Amino acid sequence: MTIRAYIFDAYGTLFDVHSVMEELEILFPEKGEAISQTWRRKQVEYFFLRQVMGRYKPFDQVTKDSLLYAINESGQSADESMLDHMLERYRQLKHYDEVEEVLKQLEGKELIVFSNGSENMIHPLMEFSGLNSLFTKTISADEIKQYKPSPAAYAYALEKAGVKREEVLFMSSNGWDISGAKSFGFNTAWINRNGLPTEELHLEPDAVYEDLSGILHW
Repeated sequence: MTIRAYIFDAYGTLFDVHSVMEELEILFPEKGEAISQTWRRKQVEYFFLRQVMGRYKPFDQVTKDSLLYAINESGQSADESMLDHMLERYRQLKHYDEVEEVLKQLEGKELIVFSNGSENMIHPLMEFSGLNSLFTKTISADEIKQYKPSPAAYAYALEKAGVKREEVLFMSSNGWDISGAKSFGFNTAWINRNGLPTEELHLEPDAVYEDLSGILHW
């Protein structure tokens, strides 16, 4: 099997979405971890729900709404400037320790980021991280307003990659994303950073690794 395009999810796969936790703890003492966990959970729920309901909003709005929910759930409150501040921090997430070295070892190959992040979120994040030059493309689902795991989203990424679906290795830390990509027909490597069980959707990943270093064995 020849892999011609390596497609990476961004949030949770390349970037640690909970690297905002320290900032949240400063703003909301003893509540930072809980808010961070709820923020991510509701973020995923909200773009799932909007996809199903046909009420699309871009990722920056979904991220802001889910943060507000998380703050409210914790019994705290936030004004608009605080929400905007944290949204800006989301454009400055830390990447995982092994990511840069793995990407450098794949130099010369077609490396693509494909994210649900809107262009005004994912492009600044890629620039801030210093990883941008290691990728050939960064694709946002916002370009067609179809969130992963919609088949239309993966079809769009495939079109942009310009290869056959069996020539793609798709990598994500999110089980739902791996299931969607597998259902579409991509080869999949689940970066199971949290040691979670496989989703019960009967769409087994082709490989499971603890971090991104595992794909070098592919």
